[in-house]
Amino acid sequence: MGIEAVSRGVEHVTSVESNRDALKLLQQNMELCHIGEEITVRGRTVQQFLNHPDQWNGPYDIVFADPPYAETSELPSLLAEAQTHDLFAQDSWLVIEHAAKTDLPMSLGCTQFLRRYRYGDTALSLYFRSPAVPA
Repeated sequence: MGIEAVSRGVEHVTSVESNRDALKLLQQNMELCHIGEEITVRGRTVQQFLNHPDQWNGPYDIVFADPPYAETSELPSLLAEAQTHDLFAQDSWLVIEHAAKTDLPMSLGCTQFLRRYRYGDTALSLYFRSPAVPA
């Protein structure tokens, strides 16, 4: 997703990946696409990433989360941490890919649910942080 975003004009992407094989593939694809400074890769878990806000390149306008489907239930606790409000810019979007049979809460951290798109067994849930949503 990050490489595609850069190819369509996004200035910068931060990618967080804990799976070594996926991380290696991401780095190989970045080399093949001649992408360097446009993507910052953090080889760690999302929890580890969130625990180190000094290493964020945010706040972010768009956060795309594609957790393993079995771990979707961990999202509310991950995003409930006090410092994660600094993760999201005002008027930012949170997009979560998940199993269509999984229902997500109406709010995650400082974001509010807007809409769900279903594609077979997969769904995308869209959340928004507006200035009206307190940090």
